[in-house]
Amino acid sequence: MASIEDRVEELIKKPIEDLGYSLYDVQYAKEGKDYFLRIFIDNENGIDLNDCEKVSNGINDLLDSADYIKEQYFLEVSSPGVERVLRKDNHLQENIGNDVEIKLFKPLDGKKEYIGTLNSFDESNIFIEEDRLITIERKNISLIKLHYNW
Repeated sequence: MASIEDRVEELIKKPIEDLGYSLYDVQYAKEGKDYFLRIFIDNENGIDLNDCEKVSNGINDLLDSADYIKEQYFLEVSSPGVERVLRKDNHLQENIGNDVEIKLFKPLDGKKEYIGTLNSFDESNIFIEEDRLITIERKNISLIKLHYNW
């Protein structure tokens, strides 16, 4: 059975595209006693508060009608941001050649955090260039996101 995130993504992808945006990601999470459904949208002009409100209003009734989520939850619509999380293979593919920050569950060569250029990836590993090519097992990655030099 598909996860709530997958089912919601399938439900709202086309309506969001019809509004002129692309659906970047869907995350459903429990934080403390509260549940959150986070919808991340994007377009070539960037995202502002009005865009988030437009999408929220455009999908709210769909989500209520589908009733995939039985618990009370908070709907949040936002941009994935400059340092966007790379959770899916298409996120990784779109960012080959860009700088990424990777946090690990267990140290690799004595480090739990790497910043380097995303070189490639496969089903099991992520390959980044730091001062050398580094292979990181995907199952050891707690977070991978774009790295922006502020």
